Amino acid sequence: QVQLVESGGGLVQAGGSLRLSCAASGSISRINTMAWYRQAPGKQRELVASATSGGNTNYAGAVKGRFTISRDNANNTMYLQMNSLKPEDTAVYYCNAYVLRWGSLSLSGYWGQGTQVTVSS
Repeated sequence: QVQLVESGGGLVQAGGSLRLSCAASGSISRINTMAWYRQAPGKQRELVASATSGGNTNYAGAVKGRFTISRDNANNTMYLQMNSLKPEDTAVYYCNAYVLRWGSLSLSGYWGQGTQVTVSS
């Protein structure tokens, strides 16, 4: 099995910064795309940023220029540096990864349990 564990969430004032981490562990042969999603109360889960194993990144328009996604492929870890935070960034942030498990021939998607980010005005 594969586990994704997020950390780094918390309460911050508008204009502040937070850094989220996502550590993947378990029976992992290779991780393809990793991504951060977020879900605010009453809203659908939305993609925040994604990064391929080759280093290509993609950002939602609302966070472009403020958030930076990065990966440490050797340690199966992903980060999200969030700067200039706004109250509308308040949400539960989820880690997502497409993983090729040892002995498997296809990728499987996994989710972390989520970490709360609250930005006060």
